[in-house]
Amino acid sequence: MVIDHIGVAVMSLEEGIQHWEQAFGYRQMTAIVINTRQKVRVAFLGKEDSLTVKLIEPTDPASPVYAFAKRGGGLHHLCFKCSRLANEIAKLGALGLRVLVKPQPGEAFDNEEIAFLFDKQGLNIELIDTDKKAGLLCQPAE
Repeated sequence: MVIDHIGVAVMSLEEGIQHWEQAFGYRQMTAIVINTRQKVRVAFLGKEDSLTVKLIEPTDPASPVYAFAKRGGGLHHLCFKCSRLANEIAKLGALGLRVLVKPQPGEAFDNEEIAFLFDKQGLNIELIDTDKKAGLLCQPAE
């Protein structure tokens, strides 16, 4: 497995994008995508030779990231790309990780399946087995 991106919760996607562009030199890679299952809006940002960042804004108080974002947000999850989602979930489950969200279509990944697990070290882990990103505008800036 390799890290595909880090997820950062924000209360305003537009402000978050502007901050990451001005402060860290990232560039918006995708259009804003609405994830109806998680009740969030997301956008991917990139920078050459750096990890991709997914900014996550809750759209509803029932969103799983709402309370966290309201408290100031920050690092929400690490996303690992693997070769087979089901196999990796079984392997990680055997190692003590707890499934938070069973495989389901992820709108930010052109509806390819995603899953979320909770690591015993206190980390939210997202798993994907695709390179797709919905609404791709550009590759990371050079």
